Amino acid sequence: MKVLLTFYGEEKTDLSSSPEQIARTFQTWGEFGEAAGAAGVLIACEGLESAGAATTIRVQRDGRQMTDGPFMETKEQLGGFALLEVRDLDEALEWAARTPWNEAGHVTEVRPVMDYDRYAARLEEAAAS
Repeated sequence: MKVLLTFYGEEKTDLSSSPEQIARTFQTWGEFGEAAGAAGVLIACEGLESAGAATTIRVQRDGRQMTDGPFMETKEQLGGFALLEVRDLDEALEWAARTPWNEAGHVTEVRPVMDYDRYAARLEEAAAS
């Protein structure tokens, strides 16, 4: 099964990091990527630019509405993601717990990627009943 790990945290935390802390962060993420790659579960793992670099789009009948970031008043912003192919949710949670993101007390969301065949089967089953 594919799962998406999304990493949320306060962006201002990064701004107060020392060069040594930043180097250690890159090292630990590299180690995580190497371990997940060696285990054959890693599809992609990337950090994201700050929320200030984001643009949201909302398409409505009267056209497109675009907003440049930061666009939300939230304490935590999406900072990155990892896409994994694992056996089950338990394995996904094990990998999520191993990410360096957790060392700083940030939040990791683990969400299964939709299996469209199973989804279609559920829709057919619901329609038949």
